[in-house]
Amino acid sequence: MSLTLMAVLAHPDDESLGVGGTLAKYAAAGVDVFLLTATRGERGRFNGHRPEEQEHPGATALAAIRERELRAAGAELGLRGVSLLDFGDQQLGFADPHDAIERIVGELRRIRPDVVLTFGPDGAYGHPDHIAISQFTTAATVAAADPTFVCALVDTEQRTHSVSKLYYIAWPEPTWAAYESAVGKLSSTVDAVQRRPTPWPDWAITTDIDARDVSATVWRAVCCHQSQLPNYTGLKKLSPAEHQNLWGRQTFYRAFSTVNGGRSRETDLFAGISR
Repeated sequence: MSLTLMAVLAHPDDESLGVGGTLAKYAAAGVDVFLLTATRGERGRFNGHRPEEQEHPGATALAAIRERELRAAGAELGLRGVSLLDFGDQQLGFADPHDAIERIVGELRRIRPDVVLTFGPDGAYGHPDHIAISQFTTAATVAAADPTFVCALVDTEQRTHSVSKLYYIAWPEPTWAAYESAVGKLSSTVDAVQRRPTPWPDWAITTDIDARDVSATVWRAVCCHQSQLPNYTGLKKLSPAEHQNLWGRQTFYRAFSTVNGGRSRETDLFAGISR
């Protein structure tokens, strides 16, 4: 059996902008890589236009557009499968927890990944959907292994599945600085409070993935999200070398592992896993 990696994220383009280098690297190495996306991003902008503007096609049309873009990006990254959970964009924080966890458990028991990636508890820059998918995914990795957690969404005789390792996206200050220099300052205003990125301290990073060889693949995947590219105009101006600097180092925090631990920094998500 081959190794299996699964990313559980909130929106179309999170996979390319957030962990594209890691997904492409492992897919190219023969790992079975899957993506589970919680929403279709239908409440976002379209070619720079806000939902209330005339040029915006509307939520239903944008959902279809962004799903096509997501699947195109997945093909570019070499993913074996792309699935969606069908939650409303910008509404994930209000989702019923049991429903959300059950849906993710269904996918974990169906795909049976060795390693799972998701956002950290900070949601990168405080985005409520990112925070919600982090919490739901973390809970689902525990519930998937629990024989008492009944999931009616898979025809697998309720087989449990134990994920070996769970990782959170953990960008340190240099990565945030490079990213924001290209796309501008990121923030999320929630309950009248502005949230900004909080870089992870370098000492907290457990895992450092060298993805320089696939940086061009990541950029092609990002470009598949045509409806969102006006939001990232600065990325178009970067040279191949600058793209490599931006996408070439992917860092994570190992939230839990049943196969390894300790203070040594990993260079492989599958460290400690043998087949």
